[in-house]
Amino acid sequence: MTRILILSVGGTIGMVASARGYVPAPGLGERLRHALRGAGAAADALPAFDVLEQPPIDSADLRPTHWRAWAQALQAAWDDYDGFVLLHGTDTMAWSAAALAFMLRGQDKPVILTGAQVPLGVARSDALANVCAALTLAACADVREVAVCFGRHLWRGCRVRKVSAQRFDAFAAPNDEPLAELGIAVALHRQRLWRWSHGRRFAAPPFDDRAVAALALHPGLGAVAVRALTADARVRALLLHSYGAGNVPAQDRAFLDALADASARGVVVANVTQCWHGAVDPGAYATGSVLADAGVVPLADMTPEAAWAKLHVLLAGGADAATVRAELGRNWCGELGPQYQP
Repeated sequence: MTRILILSVGGTIGMVASARGYVPAPGLGERLRHALRGAGAAADALPAFDVLEQPPIDSADLRPTHWRAWAQALQAAWDDYDGFVLLHGTDTMAWSAAALAFMLRGQDKPVILTGAQVPLGVARSDALANVCAALTLAACADVREVAVCFGRHLWRGCRVRKVSAQRFDAFAAPNDEPLAELGIAVALHRQRLWRWSHGRRFAAPPFDDRAVAALALHPGLGAVAVRALTADARVRALLLHSYGAGNVPAQDRAFLDALADASARGVVVANVTQCWHGAVDPGAYATGSVLADAGVVPLADMTPEAAWAKLHVLLAGGADAATVRAELGRNWCGELGPQYQP
C-alpha cells in the first residue's frame, strides 16, 4: 500500500487566529485528519499518510539552517515511504523548494511542497484542496523531483516563484511550463519530468545564514553598497539582481572595481536578472564583458531563489570559490532552461 509522509513545518496553512492576526500553531496533523474525515469519499481515495510535525514557523522567519533539519528528516524517512509532502509557508516556499532540490539530487521519489493562502478551517480556505492534490502527486512514482503543488498546477521546485499574495494560484515559473495541470483530472506532463542519470547524492550540510548576500540594483547604487555587504568575512558570495539582460552601471568604475575586489578576495559574485521573464545574456551588451572582467558569473534564466539556494548549498558543502563558480553553470536538477543546459 502506498504510504506518504507529511512533514509539517509551518506557514499559513496551520496558523490560527489571535488578537494580533494569524500565528503559527502546533497540532496541524490532527486538524488535517479531522478535516479529511469530513471530506468523505474524496478523502478515501487518498493514499495513507503519516504526519511528522516540526516546530511551526511563519515562513518569513525562515533561515537556511532550517533547510538542513528538513532535509535530514526527509532523508531519515526516505526508505520507509513512497513519497513526501512538505507543508510550508508561501512567502519563502520557492527558496526551500530549490534548496531541497539541490540537497536531494538523485532522488527516486516525489517531494511535493504545498501550503495555503488561507488557513485550514477558515472559510474559503484553499488548504484542504492543496493538501489533497499534493498527496495524490506524492503517490505518483513518475515524479522523482522536488516540486511545488499549489492551486491548479505542479511546478518544478527549482524554477518556481511566488507571484501573488492574494490569488489561490500563488506560484508560477516565469521561464518554464508546469509539470502538471490540476483540473477535473490531473494532467501530468511526463515528458517534462526530471530523470536522474546517477544514484542518490543526498546532502544536509551545515549552513551559515550569512554566507550569501544579495544586492538589488537601483539607479544611484554605488560601490559603497558592494563593499558594505562584502566586508563581513562570513559573506562568501554576493548575488546581484541586475537590470534587464544582466546589466549594471558600466560607467561607474568604482562600482565595478568593488565587484572585482570582492571576486579577487574569493567572494563568488553571481548575476541574475530582476526581470520576471528572460535571462542574463552576457553577450547582449558591453556590460557583459565588463562584468566578466570583474569575475562575475552570469546565471542565465536561473531564478533568484534558486541561485541563492544553490550558492548556499555549494558553500555549506565545503566547495571553494573556483568550484562554486564552475558548478553554478552546471545544471543539477533543471534549475536552468533547456537552452542553457549542456
